[in-house]
Amino acid sequence: MSRYVLALDQGTTSSRAILFDRDGKAVATAQQEFRQIFPQPGWVEHDATEIWGSQLACARKVLQSAGCAAADLVALGITNQRETTLVWERATGRPIANAIVWQDRRTADLCATLRASGVEERVTEKTGLLLDPYFSGTKIAWLLDNVPGARARAERGELAFGTVDAWLIWQLTSGRVHVTDLSNASRTLLFNLHTLEWDDELLQLLKVPRSMLPRLVPSSDVVASSSPDVLGAAVKIAGIAGDQQAATFGQACFAPGMAKNTYGTGCFLLMNSGHAPRRSHNRLLCTVGWRLGNKGADTYCLEGSVFVGGAVVQWLRDGLGFFANSAEVEALAAQAADNGGVYLVPAFAGLGSPHWDPNARGMMIGMTRGTTRAHVARAALESIAFQSAELAIAMQGDAASPLTELRVDGGAARNDLLMQFQADLVGVPVVRPAVTETTALGAAYLAGLAVGFWSGTEEIASLWRVERRFEPQIAAGKRDALVAEWKRAVERAKGWAQ
Repeated sequence: MSRYVLALDQGTTSSRAILFDRDGKAVATAQQEFRQIFPQPGWVEHDATEIWGSQLACARKVLQSAGCAAADLVALGITNQRETTLVWERATGRPIANAIVWQDRRTADLCATLRASGVEERVTEKTGLLLDPYFSGTKIAWLLDNVPGARARAERGELAFGTVDAWLIWQLTSGRVHVTDLSNASRTLLFNLHTLEWDDELLQLLKVPRSMLPRLVPSSDVVASSSPDVLGAAVKIAGIAGDQQAATFGQACFAPGMAKNTYGTGCFLLMNSGHAPRRSHNRLLCTVGWRLGNKGADTYCLEGSVFVGGAVVQWLRDGLGFFANSAEVEALAAQAADNGGVYLVPAFAGLGSPHWDPNARGMMIGMTRGTTRAHVARAALESIAFQSAELAIAMQGDAASPLTELRVDGGAARNDLLMQFQADLVGVPVVRPAVTETTALGAAYLAGLAVGFWSGTEEIASLWRVERRFEPQIAAGKRDALVAEWKRAVERAKGWAQ
């Protein structure tokens, strides 16, 4: 009898596979990092074959470590780094170039040119997005224009585009199935939030041939079965969602106004905004959250995106050699009672919401002769909370109802110092669940729902458990002063690359 759902969680710096049981508990986990490729400043790439190889290795390893076989799986769910862009040959499955990662800034000039032509308002009206290098559409255009022969081949129908979910499904099905779900499609600049289809006007604007695009499918539905030789037996592929939408689902944010923040490589604050697109007036994004089945109502979210969140801790570890293990940052930061006036703006890949400045660059300011490594570590941690607080403030301006709590997940959510500072800055309780791997859990829930492993969102909500609540502890005046100083630092970092 099938006992588990397998979640494939393909992230920016590592691939993971997690087995979940009917109680929503992880019974086995496997993880593997892969290379980050930086060909020049502002460029970030991945080798698509390494993405697949690492993800497949994790899937096989997690089955082995749990002592089960593919036949024990009721379904498989996929969640992925979202806007990362891959183009491959339909005939061979070979990528035509490295994947261009969501953090990559190489299309900033193209975005600026499009913005200057006056089309951004129309693009935002249709997509809920802004013209920024973050999204997939301009990355596809760059590949077609810069890989020799690519545009002609695309026009002949020889090439396929996909975000990472589509690439994994292509590989899992040995090239039989080319699909993406609505949540991932809504991050491409090519998808119309109102018609829920690929949009011809947007395709023409970015010069992307329609023949490259995957078929659109729900987030929770049986869309294919894996080839038997991949995992040892055919497994139903029944859940697909971009990582942030999957985390929102895994956090059981099923009612409008419920919100979560994920602390991963970046930070992503999403609020359930109901069953219709809600336009942001504070430079946030509107995105598809999920669709449950072919006849299910679509859920939309408001989203704020921070490009460098937990990655700033990786930078302290790998770039500056502050410590050997990222978990050591909390103890180091705690050696300083406060930031000592030091502010670190980690705009290594520009600034996301609500600034949208691809030319901002990282900056540390406020240092004195008394500044120590502990102050720098604390400033790095605080930068994650400051950026997320900016998102929460902007979201409060767009939301129909006030934020009453913030559910958190991701690796850095396990950092107590960071979570307490986050509660202090947003002024509402920060709630950490018992399971912080909610991205993978959301993918598992979407897959399990499609095959009846779970009965509905009510049952899923009943499985959500609180591990710890962090209540705000500082006075509003002090909070406002800290945020004001942070804003002053951010203004210094803007536009530097110009």
